[in-house]
Parts: sequence; C-alpha cells; structure tokens
Amino acid sequence: MFHIALFEPRLPPNTGNIIRLVANNGCCLHLIEPLGFDLEEKNLRRAGLDYHDLAKVLKYPNYQEFERQMPGRTIYACTTKGSQPYTNPIYKPGDVFLFGSETAGLPAEILDSIPVEQRIKIPMMPNNRSLNLSNAVAIISYEAWRQHGFYGSI
Repeated sequence: MFHIALFEPRLPPNTGNIIRLVANNGCCLHLIEPLGFDLEEKNLRRAGLDYHDLAKVLKYPNYQEFERQMPGRTIYACTTKGSQPYTNPIYKPGDVFLFGSETAGLPAEILDSIPVEQRIKIPMMPNNRSLNLSNAVAIISYEAWRQHGFYGSI
C-alpha cells in the first residue's frame, strides 16, 4: 500500500528490523545504494528473523534510478528538518516515505528537490538529534496505514 525508501542505509540491524516491519504492515521496501552492508549479512538476517521471504524488497543503484521508478507518486522526505509533523498530511496509497542514512540523513540536494510541504518530521524533545531509523519508519508507516483503517490487516 505504501512505500518505504532507505537512502544509503548503513546499519544492517536497522534494515533487518525494517524488513520485518514491512512484512507485517504491507509496505514495499526500497533500498538505495550504496548500502553499508551486504544483504546476506548475518546481522541483517538475524534482525529480520524469518520475514525476508514475506517482504517485498527492491534495490536501486542510486537515487536517480529510484526516482525514475516512482513516477506520479508523492515522495515525503522524513527528516528532522521537516516543515510539519508526520501526522498532518493525508496520505494516499502509493505514497513514498524516504529516509536518509543513520549517520548523515538525506543529502541537501535530495532534500531540496522535495517540496517543503512534503518534508515531514517526528516531534521530539528539544536538543535531541534523532530517533533510531527503524523506530522512525515504524511510527510514520503505521500512521499512514492507520489513516486507511489498517486496510488488509486481520
């Protein structure tokens, strides 16, 4: 129903957790290279448990190729530099939630290419930098799914 895109993820346990997450909430996961790990890495497989076969995971050599594969879709940049809380937009099936790497976030050139109103953030206490990537993906993807009555769930 929704798409999760990870731009140059670095930590295999986070991506493994997200693979397990998308297997459970029906999102499609898009990994934009370079990755900081091999998809067969033990830590990635351990974090994803036995959910790898239940998740739809696609890989792209760069952001430009990923963007070419998303025509007509709204891409939301999920960033601490967002202009509004993630709860404000009304999401449509097929929307894309783009997350930056754990160490650097989204580069300025990608962030600048996304309209300000499509830059969303998770509110946090002052003076804190960020949430764990897999936690942030869970929070935002479940809000989008909630807006559609958790369509398809049991």
